Amino acid sequence: MEITLITEDSYPNHLGEVAVWSDQLLRGITEHRFHVLAISGTGAEKKMFTPPGNVARVEAIPLWAQGPRRKSGPVLSKRFRPFQEDFFRSLVVENNGSAFVESLQMLSRYALAGQLSSAMYTEEAVEMLLGFTPVGSKDRAAVQGHPSVADAVDVLVLLEHFLRPLSVAPPRTDLCHATSNGLATLPALVAKWTWGTPFLLSEHGIDLRDRYLSYKPGSLGQPARAIVLRFLKLLTQVAYEHADLVAPVCTYNRQWEVAIGTPPDRIRPVHHGIDPGAFPVAPTEPPVPTLVWAGPVRPMKDLETLLRAFAHVRMRVPHCRLRLFGPTPDGNDDYFRKCARLARWLGLNNGAVTFEGPITPRAKAFQAGHVFVLTSISEGFPYDVIEAMASGLPVVATDVGGVAEAVGEAGVLVPPKDSAAVATACLRLLAQDDERRALGVAARARVLQHFTADRCFGAYRALYEELRDSPANVLQLPEPDGLTRWPAFAADKASVTDLSEEGVLA
Repeated sequence: MEITLITEDSYPNHLGEVAVWSDQLLRGITEHRFHVLAISGTGAEKKMFTPPGNVARVEAIPLWAQGPRRKSGPVLSKRFRPFQEDFFRSLVVENNGSAFVESLQMLSRYALAGQLSSAMYTEEAVEMLLGFTPVGSKDRAAVQGHPSVADAVDVLVLLEHFLRPLSVAPPRTDLCHATSNGLATLPALVAKWTWGTPFLLSEHGIDLRDRYLSYKPGSLGQPARAIVLRFLKLLTQVAYEHADLVAPVCTYNRQWEVAIGTPPDRIRPVHHGIDPGAFPVAPTEPPVPTLVWAGPVRPMKDLETLLRAFAHVRMRVPHCRLRLFGPTPDGNDDYFRKCARLARWLGLNNGAVTFEGPITPRAKAFQAGHVFVLTSISEGFPYDVIEAMASGLPVVATDVGGVAEAVGEAGVLVPPKDSAAVATACLRLLAQDDERRALGVAARARVLQHFTADRCFGAYRALYEELRDSPANVLQLPEPDGLTRWPAFAADKASVTDLSEEGVLA
């Protein structure tokens, strides 16, 4: 099969769980050929992964690079306006969401012709956006929080960047596989509407929830924030509605997906898998009681709770150590410094807590401790947990996302943000040698039974084959006058890395 894998802020430009999963998928399913569409910031990001030989090419879709803007001719502008107006109305008038899909379908035609970006940066667009009265309001002037001109400009700038994936020729392959909901689904949606291409949607976390968390109150003016979040919510709903199958990485995500509108019969959870051979059990435990943590240093991991819990542990076990392994992703340096300051303030000095950065191979991180501790406030199905379990470590983890599905009876679950509960669980496992070692044995056995790479890849192979055999469902849309139908993968060569043998020889 020819498969288009669509990523956002992930493979191959960034480190993280989704990027690791993408790399494993590409390397594990070698019988199919992949085309990667990588939505990124500027397109100039350093590549963190080298694609394997079955990746034909990687095409960058930079959201924030300076893009060309073509001016619309008077005839085209006149024909474009109704679709743009319907699009804006669906974002402001809450009971008019049905117009969102139809207008998005038509805007994709103009985006490919290079007309969408320029149309978002006009006084007419600002006036159009300001011209709608929010639902339930009869007097626009009396509506508290009605968008100002500044709000409208902020919205239009963000929407223009968010919609840039529409300007890429819709993939004409056997299948589109989006690695997350949100912007990564735009190329898959257009391919489905145009060619009838089957659409598989994977979800690691809950993309819409993460968007709400990233656009906190105060990040934009409240009216602008409401419009932007409504766009993201409507896009999420459309993706759930139009995806042929939704494959979350944990069953926990299912409740969100059903609540937002996914037909339950289309949801097929597929847990992560790893190679247990890459995570052998250490022959002996460390000579000093040691807790270990591994992962990217960022706020969702809530290292503050872990540090406070460890301060409690040190009161009972003064010679205990906490070793933290993992990178600090771009944009998280302030959080790293905050955690380091907290460790000093808690008196965790003289090697009690060490931030040790990335470690290779990762198995060394888990072999360095007696207990693995995870205090995240949000997770999908974390690799760190099943890697620690494969290494024979018992796990103390917060009960968030799919963590409980991973741990089962092979560890201790605690509430998030509860440093006392974390400390109590850690002290118990450090003191009870027999229980700790028994849980470690059970943890590795659980991984071998449920979370191997072969089992994971087999599940995706089955989903691919199921979608390949499904009938095509091409949406017949009228072609706007002045626009021509596009060829498959008609991309700017400067944004494409051709990794096929033919491309290298050429």
